[in-house]
Amino acid sequence: MNETICAVATAHGIGSVSIIRISGTNSLSIAKRLSHADTFAPRYATLLPVYAADNSIIDEAIFLYFKAPHSFTGEDIVEVQCHGGFVVAQLVLKTVLGYDARLANPGEFSKRAFLNDKIDLSKAEAIAALIEAKSDDAVKILAAQLRGSLGRYVDNIRDELLYILAYSEVSIDYAEEDLPKDLIEQMISKLNTLHASLADTLQASKSREGLMQGFKVSIVGRPNVGKSSLLNMLLNYNRAIVSEIAGTTRDTIEESVKIGTHLVRIIDTAGIRKADDEIERIGIQRSIEAIDKSDIVIALFDNSRAFDDEDAQILRILKQYKTRKEIITILNKIDLDNNFDLSKLSEFDYIKQNSKENARKLMDKLQAILDKNNFSDETMLVSLRQIEAVSKAMQAITDAKQPLLDQELEIFSFCITEAIHAISSITKTFENDEMLDKMFGSFCLGK
Repeated sequence: MNETICAVATAHGIGSVSIIRISGTNSLSIAKRLSHADTFAPRYATLLPVYAADNSIIDEAIFLYFKAPHSFTGEDIVEVQCHGGFVVAQLVLKTVLGYDARLANPGEFSKRAFLNDKIDLSKAEAIAALIEAKSDDAVKILAAQLRGSLGRYVDNIRDELLYILAYSEVSIDYAEEDLPKDLIEQMISKLNTLHASLADTLQASKSREGLMQGFKVSIVGRPNVGKSSLLNMLLNYNRAIVSEIAGTTRDTIEESVKIGTHLVRIIDTAGIRKADDEIERIGIQRSIEAIDKSDIVIALFDNSRAFDDEDAQILRILKQYKTRKEIITILNKIDLDNNFDLSKLSEFDYIKQNSKENARKLMDKLQAILDKNNFSDETMLVSLRQIEAVSKAMQAITDAKQPLLDQELEIFSFCITEAIHAISSITKTFENDEMLDKMFGSFCLGK
């Protein structure tokens, strides 16, 4: 980590400002060579000319110097805020690269911040996720994580597990004596409480997964029911081909749309029916896969056509997912004469609409469902890695109970250690010295 690194920290393209970030031991000397200035006061913005290696002026920019360790990476950092554009930022970067610096690898600034104990892994993941946040609520959740909410939660779980492990390790020295019954009951109670807390966090995180990754909504129905017309109306432009020919949509079509404060991925699927065409069969299979991966399913039925086997197949699919997904049922083409048996939809609170004219009721229904999963003060896991870590910790806690009841303390300690390693991986590596600190930290002074 002795190398000085640099990169353009703003998005590629034309804008009012571009920021070149430099981190490492040579940052200050590079800033002086760029600006021909003798001194920089930490945390003060200074407007200075930017010189190329041949002393020609590239631009006039704002220089900001952050002295180690009071910076994002914990190293000396200089930020050069020049005029935005394709050329200016690259000229500044090229000059910096000629002054004992190299181009930073992806994520290297955050990696250095982690290695220098400026952030933990949960904050690093929050930074990455914040850049790609798909909703206002996701931003709030990630901002709370940047302030350390998940880190504090993990620390509390770790502390409880460390105390349990410390008691177990001490008790191993007295293995010939039975543990007091009330001590075993207390430890089982603590384990149950920890398991329940982790289970609640895991469930809340999974139920709000769409907040972080963007909600997926699939539109399903028989061929020619109006799925593509509905997609076009939701997007407010003609994305999908609309035709009277059944099977026009032969594969899934995906587009994003903003509903309320949420970015939603809308998936228009191929009409579900029995198909002799191999390509169409593949499209129908992908439609069923899209339903499985969606958070919300919009099912369309044609008011102008009699209920038949294709509609029955759609209903069977809806009933299969009814307890696992949000289902919105629409009776479409209500401007035409009714030939559909409405009793078939008695299990569903369906919306009546003509998808060629207005989808206001549908949009309101979608927003109501999306807002149910809005921001709360509950601890949230924001990555698959964090979810897997909590799942492993829960399993290890479950595995620890029987050895404790059997007073097989070595096996019990092993399981608790596994739980500590799993939960610690969310923020930082578990060190055995922490257990020793807990073990001896409760001793009297002078012991």
